[in-house]
Amino acid sequence: MIEIVAALAVTLVSACALNVGYLIEHSVASQLPPLSVRTPVRSVRLLLRRRWLAGFGIEVGGWLLYVLALALAPLSLVQATAAGGIGILAVMVSRYTEVPLSPVEQVGSVLSVGGLAVLGVSLAGSSDRGTYGAALPVGIWLAASIAAAAAALRFAPRIVGGGPAFGIATGLFFAAGDVATKTTVAGGEHAAFVPGLIACYAAGTLVLQAGFQRGNPLVTAGIATLLTNALPIAAGMTIFGEHLPSGTLAVFRIAAFALVVAGAVALARHQRGAASAVAGAESPRPAEAR
Repeated sequence: MIEIVAALAVTLVSACALNVGYLIEHSVASQLPPLSVRTPVRSVRLLLRRRWLAGFGIEVGGWLLYVLALALAPLSLVQATAAGGIGILAVMVSRYTEVPLSPVEQVGSVLSVGGLAVLGVSLAGSSDRGTYGAALPVGIWLAASIAAAAAALRFAPRIVGGGPAFGIATGLFFAAGDVATKTTVAGGEHAAFVPGLIACYAAGTLVLQAGFQRGNPLVTAGIATLLTNALPIAAGMTIFGEHLPSGTLAVFRIAAFALVVAGAVALARHQRGAASAVAGAESPRPAEAR
């Protein structure tokens, strides 16, 4: 129990670090020439600025804290806690850009933070850590996630716009990386998923930077955060065999999952252009990924 509480505290710090990193990265990427996922070497060279590297370093630090949390607690609990980070992101964006949160964003922030409080109540009972996953279901999950992300990059920009579409693809890549991380921390033969872990996080990072040029940080990182947290919760309850507590605590646990996801959805619905970019002005929207 103490380990789980400590892990969730570490997760909140991790979420804050990740969101600070996202904001710094956006302030750089939004001012660069168009980034394309089809020219990764050129795009990476454009990103290698001192300020962007500082933001990326903070993001990496947040990820390392996330790995520590996964070693101590079930994936579904860690991700539910991290989902509250989208509420933190909304407040950060509002303070940083000096643009007040809209009513929908305020509701989303309250739901996310409220979900964290309810999640804390549900921890009064013992929690099953589940398993580290078998190779076949984890491999299928990763392959399906990568295929879905590729489809989002190809077709979604025409339907929902560049920012949301790249946020969807980023969330799929990062969620797949989180699933791979959970099974990798077991060590031994599970280390075979390290290449997949690196590939998913690398692709997600590049797509996120390209998405920052197509929408403000709450649009792109908000949708990415939604999927990054919601999908691994589902993975934890399925391929990792994490079970709910019994009785009333099960109701609290389900309510917590529902609240943090609902809060993320409310924030992810933020309309493109409704908030100013971190850099102070929206840069022209480049052509979609070619």
